[in-house]
Amino acid sequence: MSGRAAVIMAAGQGTRMKSPLPKVLHKVGGRTLLDRVIDTVQASGCERIVVVVSPGVPAVRDLVARRLGEGAIAVQDPPLGTGHAVLAAKDALADFSGDVLVVNGDCPLLQAQDLQPLFSLRQDGAALALLGFEPRDTLLYGRLIRGADGHVIRIVEPKEATPEELAVKACYAGMLCADKAQLFGWLARVGNNNAKGEYYLTEIVHLAAVDEALVRASVAPESAVMGCDTPLQLSQAEAVFQQRRRVWFLSEGVAMAAPETVHLSWDTDLAPGVTVEPYVVFAPGVKVETGAVIRAFSHLEGAMVRSGALIGPYARLRPGADIGEDAHIGNFVEVKKVTLGKGAKANHLSYLGDGTVGAGANIGAGTIFCNYDGFDKYETHVGEGAFIGSNSSLVAPVTVGVGAYTGSGSVITKSVAEDALALERGTQVEKAGWARRFREMKRAKKAKT
Repeated sequence: MSGRAAVIMAAGQGTRMKSPLPKVLHKVGGRTLLDRVIDTVQASGCERIVVVVSPGVPAVRDLVARRLGEGAIAVQDPPLGTGHAVLAAKDALADFSGDVLVVNGDCPLLQAQDLQPLFSLRQDGAALALLGFEPRDTLLYGRLIRGADGHVIRIVEPKEATPEELAVKACYAGMLCADKAQLFGWLARVGNNNAKGEYYLTEIVHLAAVDEALVRASVAPESAVMGCDTPLQLSQAEAVFQQRRRVWFLSEGVAMAAPETVHLSWDTDLAPGVTVEPYVVFAPGVKVETGAVIRAFSHLEGAMVRSGALIGPYARLRPGADIGEDAHIGNFVEVKKVTLGKGAKANHLSYLGDGTVGAGANIGAGTIFCNYDGFDKYETHVGEGAFIGSNSSLVAPVTVGVGAYTGSGSVITKSVAEDALALERGTQVEKAGWARRFREMKRAKKAKT
């Protein structure tokens, strides 16, 4: 089989993240670092992907198996350097021939357009194509040293570089592309005669030069190859991602008066003509159709908001919320797994969980869908044009018929017929003069003390 393949290095321990969560499972834009890299190499045309994992991190292995299958897993055991990590993928690519792309698993901002130059260099005759970048701080990065013809002849680590070499701006980003047979041939010749006794991927540049193979480099933006080894770097990557997404949505016709306050996810889908007010969070799985307005301080996750709907301020849409055309979800209203029909309204202080609300229905302030008994969830269905009085509790499973009313303060435990009025209240008792006598008694007691 020939074409393009990718080896993703995801076996690092991530100790500098200081977290029980494996490094590549941390998220940017609501998606794991590893998922984002897999997305990118797939978008770059790699039909075969192998992810190199550590044996002691089952959660990473599970992610790879779920997305790509068990055949995409290569285990590096023990960890003996970056060259050893790539070599661990050899058996998984035994039936493959063609170009192999090697990328890091912790670069969430990498895009297919950043990798395409590597394939272009290969097509133009480079035996080995390297991805470089020009960091603002070059202290930690190996320099790409070029010969008189502009081709790369070696990579020099900072501690071994001459002053002239330290002045070189282009650094190696840890990613490359080569023909599979040549790549694994070079890796088989890499030695470990160094302080750590490890096999470094960068050594193949020297071996390619020894073989008089052409080595060329493409320079990508620093943000594109940014790794996430620490919480600080993770937050920096998140900031870049958010800015990219905001700019893209603004260019597509989404109105945001204070875009720097809006938090977006990798799959947020906002149609042209949507208005987003300040301090809105879009967690994964949200789609908003044109003309909808998401007002300030709202939080949406796994929700559908249809054309012309009004959400918030201070609304929370949880997974399964489907807000119909021109429907209103107001301040301090939480919706979970409920479909609201066209023009339905829940404007104040309500919890709607599991069920449906028909077109044109009105949910009064303080209404609760009582959907959980401690063991199971049950559904509430409110018919079209129904009117739920303020401070009503609808104890599921229950149905309020089309056009029916419930009186304010009612606890509805039985289904309500179409066009009926349901009331469930205790008898109001009034004791004349009680308040005056109570105050007099309290004042008298206080005067004695």
